[in-house]
Amino acid sequence: MDQLLAVKIGCLAGLLVVPLLCGLIPALVKWFQSNMARGKHRRILSFIGCFAAGVFLGACIMHMVADALGDIQEEIQKRRHQGGLPHKTNCTSEEDNDSDNYPFGELIICFGFFLVFIIESVVLHCCPQAVHSHGDHENQDDHKDPPESHSSFRAFVLFLSLSFHSVFEGLAIGVQKEETAAIQLCLAVLIHKGIVAFSLALKLVQSGTNIRWRVLYLVVFALMSPAGIGVGIGVSLSNGDGSSLAQAVLEGVAAGTFLYVTFLEILPYELRSRESPLSKFFFISLGFCIMAIIAIWA
Repeated sequence: MDQLLAVKIGCLAGLLVVPLLCGLIPALVKWFQSNMARGKHRRILSFIGCFAAGVFLGACIMHMVADALGDIQEEIQKRRHQGGLPHKTNCTSEEDNDSDNYPFGELIICFGFFLVFIIESVVLHCCPQAVHSHGDHENQDDHKDPPESHSSFRAFVLFLSLSFHSVFEGLAIGVQKEETAAIQLCLAVLIHKGIVAFSLALKLVQSGTNIRWRVLYLVVFALMSPAGIGVGIGVSLSNGDGSSLAQAVLEGVAAGTFLYVTFLEILPYELRSRESPLSKFFFISLGFCIMAIIAIWA
């Protein structure tokens, strides 16, 4: 077996096992059930939740949005050059410059944002109970409990967008042409996805998602990067270019959906808790900084 292929298969196995283990811990261990927490236990869970919110904020800005903008711009430039567009002339330079500078990437990301917005609005209008907390009644006996938990719909959108992004992370590993580059990228993605899997599981618990769905979500999420690696290996072996523009556009839509959930669900929920504002700031910043550091290698 080719050594590079063996390295990629090892990366595939690692990206399946580690995120799955990191996700199943908060998903199955009762200690992480926020509706059972009181006193110090509740404060610790709140700080872990704030850390997870910072992780999602960092993943959103430093990874998903940044990757989508870079890939979309790269594909636009590639097709502009492949199309043999004429050089700018003095008489049309201002118009061409306006066209070159149009924020297509931002437009696609906003499309993803508004897509979730309209879907949730329709669901809320037609079926209001679909976006309400599953655990509200369990917390009514203690006025100090955290505010109502995340909606199951938004938890599903969170899972979907993260899973979609994971495919592209795996794809990036699968198409690498050098072993060192593949290992380095895999380690960065492994740390990133392990932390995100833990945070995703925590949010699924907070949303009141049924334990069977929790486990299913986490298994599917763990499979996404290995699936991306498999596709990348196939592309690299066939020397095919693939539909890279369509992939970049879909990645932008996924980034927009994640942007919606991060800023309208995850952060507001954590910021409404009764814990110290400075403590919440510290743990949210800590989660963000870890994602920002990982972005150096990923």
